[in-house]
Amino acid sequence: MRMHQALRPITAVSIPTLRDALRKDRADLERRYLQHGRVTRLLAAHSHLIDQYLRRVWNALGLPDTIALVAVGGYGRGELSPKSDIDLLILLSQDADEVLQVKLSELVAQLWDIGLEVGHSIRTIAECLNESNDITVQTNLLEARLITGDPSLFEEMQQAISAQLDPRAFFLAKLREQQQRHARYADYDFNLEPNLKESPGGLRDLQTISWISRAAGLGNSWKDLASAGLISMSEARQIARHDSLLKTLRARLHYLAKRREDRLMFDFQTQLAEQMGIVASSHRRASEHLMQRYYQTRRAVRQFNTILLQNLHDHLFRESPPQHALNERFRVIGNLLDIRDEHLFEHTPHAIFELFLLLQQHPELTDLTAKTLRAVWRARDRIDAKFRRDSVNRKLFMSTFRQPQGLLHGLRRMNQYGILGRYIPAFGHIVGQMQHDLFHVYTVDEHILMVVRNLRRFAVEDFAHEHPMCSKLINEFARPEVLYVAGLFHDIAKGRGGDHSQLGKKDARIFCKQHELSRDDTDLVVWLVEQHLNLSSTAQKQDISDPDVIANFATKIKNDRYLVALYLLTVADVRGTSPKVWNAWKAKLMEDLFLRTRRYLRDGQAADQLSEIRQEAATTLNLYALAAPSYQLFWAQLEDSYFLDHEAQEIAWHTRLLAYKVNTDKPIVKARLSRVGEGLQVMVYCNDQHALFARICDFFARMNYTIVEAKIHTTQHGYALNSFQIMQVAESDTAYRDIMAYIEFELAQEIALEKPLTILVSGRVSRQLKHFPIGNKVNLVSDNKGFFVLSFVAGDRPGLLARIARLFDQYQVRLHRAKVNTLGSRAEDVFWVSGAIFATPAQSAALLNDLLIKV
Repeated sequence: MRMHQALRPITAVSIPTLRDALRKDRADLERRYLQHGRVTRLLAAHSHLIDQYLRRVWNALGLPDTIALVAVGGYGRGELSPKSDIDLLILLSQDADEVLQVKLSELVAQLWDIGLEVGHSIRTIAECLNESNDITVQTNLLEARLITGDPSLFEEMQQAISAQLDPRAFFLAKLREQQQRHARYADYDFNLEPNLKESPGGLRDLQTISWISRAAGLGNSWKDLASAGLISMSEARQIARHDSLLKTLRARLHYLAKRREDRLMFDFQTQLAEQMGIVASSHRRASEHLMQRYYQTRRAVRQFNTILLQNLHDHLFRESPPQHALNERFRVIGNLLDIRDEHLFEHTPHAIFELFLLLQQHPELTDLTAKTLRAVWRARDRIDAKFRRDSVNRKLFMSTFRQPQGLLHGLRRMNQYGILGRYIPAFGHIVGQMQHDLFHVYTVDEHILMVVRNLRRFAVEDFAHEHPMCSKLINEFARPEVLYVAGLFHDIAKGRGGDHSQLGKKDARIFCKQHELSRDDTDLVVWLVEQHLNLSSTAQKQDISDPDVIANFATKIKNDRYLVALYLLTVADVRGTSPKVWNAWKAKLMEDLFLRTRRYLRDGQAADQLSEIRQEAATTLNLYALAAPSYQLFWAQLEDSYFLDHEAQEIAWHTRLLAYKVNTDKPIVKARLSRVGEGLQVMVYCNDQHALFARICDFFARMNYTIVEAKIHTTQHGYALNSFQIMQVAESDTAYRDIMAYIEFELAQEIALEKPLTILVSGRVSRQLKHFPIGNKVNLVSDNKGFFVLSFVAGDRPGLLARIARLFDQYQVRLHRAKVNTLGSRAEDVFWVSGAIFATPAQSAALLNDLLIKV
């Protein structure tokens, strides 16, 4: 560390000198840290370095020796991260006079001038005592450390704070603070960009234990807690390793971001992995290995946090809650489940699953005692091949799936304690595994448990309003445990390379046979794992108004039980990817496919679907006093494909609007609230014109609306009759009636004026897409109905659909229908097209190439 010459008053000249020296010293710290990699050494050295500069400025200003400069917070602990604020307390023996106030103001100003990012407070001891009623202030003062100034004044403050501190009240306040923080960061628990400090299982959870330990007089290190008997020395070493990893990630993150940044953002994950020597494997990025290590640490920290909070509570309160025996192995203490023998799992391993079963059967039990938690945590290593082969263990595990309540909490606990991954090794491989597919926002294990949660939620009466059909179906479904097993295995083979559905079905079959599921139930579980993507893909990427699509999909379905199971699993799966992926439009598509397939399986192909739709539309129109003669001219202009593409209520809506305006010379644009319960339906009717679809797409993109489905028809007399289902990208305070009025007027004006088209330039892509990009993919096949089906996959960005439409226009491609599927930052669009360019592969190659490189 650079040594400075004898102190001299700080002048306008020496402030830049000090600023440069500080910058160089910090850079030297960073360089040496990147060489040795020891984070504890870095944080202590950084704290020591800042101490020196603070003393230099303090002494140069000639501040009185009756006051003290005190480090608090993380700086007070001697653990100052590279870009963290420097928290200071200027401790006074009495209120500052005017001269001292000026000097203190000059002190703070000069500290900032030389590059120290200080947060400060100026207080007397009395004011410190008064302010310490606030738990944050009290915590900061608990970690106070004298930098310079009057040591007796500092000691007096410490004694006063210690005398006022009530360890029990402090414990309860910190526990409440942690609970509130966990609730605030619940959405980030398994988020792909977690907060290293504040997220559950982060540094703050470890610091909370340290603070309570200090307040209770038990020391300030993990070794001290072991000496006090709250944990073993082995556990203390484990906690220290996890603590070190979190601090390492945070320190390196600060250096990479060049600012205080506690979120493990996509921007830095790859660089962090490289710095830490983590390399990519054949099927996974280096960043994914890094994040899996983080999530494993996060899980362990949460476990130790829970254990130590219980032990600290017992130490501080020494209560004797009521207890009674449940059986010869377990008892209840208060509202906690406890093992009667701390060596229970060693001599009776099947008691591990009995514990989780008892928690399900006794919902009044809220958790496990610390002794039991520690025993379960240690027992995970006893789950080996012999344990997995034991028929008692297998029956107990399956019993948890057949209980009327508590399955999800049981599986979450098993995962938290490391039991689930040991019992099902394939599950252990995906614990903490990230998914950089641009639409899953959870790790694989958390996504799987979210799917099981959704399936269980369907069966709960209180949530029946969320998915009435799913709730009805699952409550009529015999042996629903097969659905939960399928949910547990549907993504279990992620990250191995190859088709995870095919690999996962092998794991599922082995599990079902080992756990003695019937042959029928085994076949269903295996089929569900293999086919779990099929219903979603068909609904969102194929034309489900086409009877042949329904017939082809139905050939894969064995019977109604299989169809119901696949539908329930699909809805639970899509809802479990991300809160932003699921919407009412996807719900309707999947429900429509389910109902049409169910009808097909029951009745076979409808004899005359066209006549049926026309009759249903006519019946609806009669309710509006529109008799057939009034709309015969309009219907005469429509081809059969129009009636097959639209629902009867859509046809009736269009007819009411256009029956008397068949040959209008002005564009007609009408909007209404979508019948699916979310978004808008927009109808456009006008003389067909050049680049019409591109113009409409660009209009909606500028409005920040996304098109999820487009039905494009040209009438026999040359009019475009287009129907759009649109969804708002971001929430808006604008009333729907105002939005609809805007669309109806402005879009009609743009179509009528036919101004030169200016497509929205490519907008800002998401950070995830920026750092984990996906290349454009395009595929073209014939649907044997005179159309070609063009599939396009790319990273989603503003104006994407409009640019595709512009290319179609340039190549004189006629668009008949489009399904636009946005999955987070991933766009998967399907277009039904025709045109001379598709006459030969050579002719269509230019279009496909432009879609790959220009869109």
